[in-house]
Amino acid sequence: MPEVNSVSGPLNTSGLGFTLMHEHILVQSPGVKENFPIFDRQAEIDKAVQRLNDVQARGVSTLVDLTVANWRDIPFVKEVVAQSGVQVVVATGLYWEVPHFFRAQSGRSVDFIADLFVRDITDGIMDTGVKAGIIKCATDEPGVTEDVERLLRASAKAHRATGVPISTHTHAASEVGLKQQDIFEDEGVDLSRCVIGHSGDSTDVVYLKKLMDRGSFIGMDRFGIDLFLTTDKRVETVVKLCDEGYAEKMVLSHDAGCYFDWVDAELRPKVLPNWHFNHIPDDVIPALKEGGVSDEQITAMTVDNPRRIFEAQGSY
Repeated sequence: MPEVNSVSGPLNTSGLGFTLMHEHILVQSPGVKENFPIFDRQAEIDKAVQRLNDVQARGVSTLVDLTVANWRDIPFVKEVVAQSGVQVVVATGLYWEVPHFFRAQSGRSVDFIADLFVRDITDGIMDTGVKAGIIKCATDEPGVTEDVERLLRASAKAHRATGVPISTHTHAASEVGLKQQDIFEDEGVDLSRCVIGHSGDSTDVVYLKKLMDRGSFIGMDRFGIDLFLTTDKRVETVVKLCDEGYAEKMVLSHDAGCYFDWVDAELRPKVLPNWHFNHIPDDVIPALKEGGVSDEQITAMTVDNPRRIFEAQGSY
C-alpha cells in the first residue's frame, strides 16, 4: 500500500482509519507569542494532548492538520503527537492573506514558491524532521487576486512534482471553488486529487455537485461553526447528497483547533460550543444516521475517502 508523510514518519495509507481531513492542532498569529507573554507552551501542550486523547477514544485515528506555514509550530505538534499517539498529517502552503514576502511585487516567482512547498514535502519542514503530507491553499471572499492565483499555481506545481494531494480553503457563498478548479486544471492537475474545502458552508447542492462532478472531493468540514451554518443544515445537505449518490466524494471535519489564538479561549466555547473534534463522532454521525445515511456511506466519508485521497500518489 502507498505511504503518506505523517508527524511520526511514513504511514501506510491502510492504517489511516477514521480520519478528520481538515483540523488544526495549533493556529497562531505570526510574531505574537515571540514578543508578548501570552503563551504557556506546556499548558497548551497538555490541553492539546487531552483533546486528541478524547477524540481517539471515540474511534478517530488520524487528523489532517491543515495549518499553513505562517501559522504553524511543528515542534509543538510533534510533542502533542508523541504524547497522544494520534496520527497527524501536516501541511505545507500559505493562506489567502498573502505575506508580503510572497506577493507579486516581491519578485519571488511561482516556481520559487513551489520549490519551498516541495522542500517541505521531500526534505522536511525546517530542522524538525517532519515532512508535509498535503498541500493547503486558499481563496476567500476577495476571490482569486493576483497574489492568491500565484499561490494556487505554486500549489499545483508542487503537487505535480510530489504527488501529494491538495486541500483548499474556500468562500463557498461566492462559489470560488470552481475558480480554484479552473486554475488547477490549467496547471494540469487531476481534480480527483483535490479536496475543495469548506464546501459544507453552502446548502446549494447544485454548486456542490458541480465541484464533485468535475472530479474533486468536497470538504464538509466546518461542523460546529454554527455562526456560518447550523449543524442541522449541514447534516441536511450531506443527507441530500448521500441520497443522490455522492457519499464517495465527501469528507467530514470541523476546522477546529486545540490552540486557536484568533478567538479568546474563554469566549470560544460560549459562542461556538460544538466547535471541537468530538462533535462529529458524538453528534453529527448519529444525526446523519437518523437522516437515513447508511453505515457504509459514513465509512466512505470518514475512512475510505481519506484513504483514497492519500492513495492516489505519484508525480506527473
